[in-house]
Amino acid sequence: MKTFKTIFTILLLLISMISCSSDDGTDGVNGVDGAQGPAGPAGTANVIYSGWINAPAGTPETIDGTSGLSTSFAVPQLTADIMSKGMVLVYMSFGSGTNIYALPYTSTAGGFANTISAISSLNSIKIFRFKHANDGTTVALPASLNYRYILIPGGAAAATAKTAKQDYAKMSYDEVCAAFNIQP
Repeated sequence: MKTFKTIFTILLLLISMISCSSDDGTDGVNGVDGAQGPAGPAGTANVIYSGWINAPAGTPETIDGTSGLSTSFAVPQLTADIMSKGMVLVYMSFGSGTNIYALPYTSTAGGFANTISAISSLNSIKIFRFKHANDGTTVALPASLNYRYILIPGGAAAATAKTAKQDYAKMSYDEVCAAFNIQP
């Protein structure tokens, strides 16, 4: 009886090994596709960017108690929604198209530490240059400077958007252009 059980067990093992072969049949027919899923979060397809802009030379202005020079240019696409949920990046060039700097940009021009910054408001960007000494004198803000803006609409969850803003702020101009497929 023991021999019969052993032969029966071996036979069952052989049958199961042969019947589980991958070569014993044809593939079935694919099923019908499922329903369309919900829309995903907004991406970066709606990024808006300008060409290089020559703004007028700066004129004297005091902002928050700091004297400096300012100039501005119209940005019709800069909406309240972008300002509250998105991000505004502004870059500056000294007119040569090379050496591009993200604003704010701090340097020692005319022998004085000074900063050129961008102030966004509805439909407009103001460029403001001030000396750190705030002694009532200014460093020129010439019309030969060029500016370019990149508007990144919001759309991601707050934690993701905050991380993205920090990432974009750390990126070079060329890296941001590559990330959004923008011609430098």
